[in-house]
Amino acid sequence: MPRSIDKIDSKIICLLQKDGRMANTEIAKRVGITEATVRNRINRLIEDDIIQIVAVSDPFKLGFEITGNIKITIRFEKADHVISELKKLDALWYISLTTGISDLDVEFHAKSMQDLRVLIYDKINKIDGVVRTDTAFHLELIKNRLDWGTALEDGD
Repeated sequence: MPRSIDKIDSKIICLLQKDGRMANTEIAKRVGITEATVRNRINRLIEDDIIQIVAVSDPFKLGFEITGNIKITIRFEKADHVISELKKLDALWYISLTTGISDLDVEFHAKSMQDLRVLIYDKINKIDGVVRTDTAFHLELIKNRLDWGTALEDGD
C-alpha cells in the first residue's frame, strides 16, 4: 500500500512541478538532502503513482485540430465496464468520476471532425452502459497550470 507523502516529498514534488527536468543534485541542494535520497524518493513517488514525470504539450501545436470535454451519463450498474472500456481509448487522456448532471468527465484530443465522430458515435456511445454524451470544444487554452503544489504546502 502506498504511503502518504511527507514535507520532504512535498518539496521534491513542488520543484518537479515547476521543472520536471531539474537534476536530482539540484533538488538535493534545494531541499537539503542527499542526491541518493532524492533519487529513492522520486522512484517511490513514481512507483506509488503519486507523480508522473512527462513532457506536457499544447495539443493544438501538435496537430490536434479539436480538443475538448465530454460529459457522460451512465447506468451505474455498468460503471466498472464503462470505465474499463473508456480507459482503452487513446484519444481520452483524462477520465474522472463526477457528481452533478453527468457521471463521468473525459477530456479528448482529435485530429479531425471525422476522428471525433468516430470517437463519440462509434466508440463511446456504443459502450454498454453509456446513456448520453454531451461534448464541449476547447476553443483556446487560457490557463494550464500544473504546478499547484501539494496540500502540505502553504498556498494563496
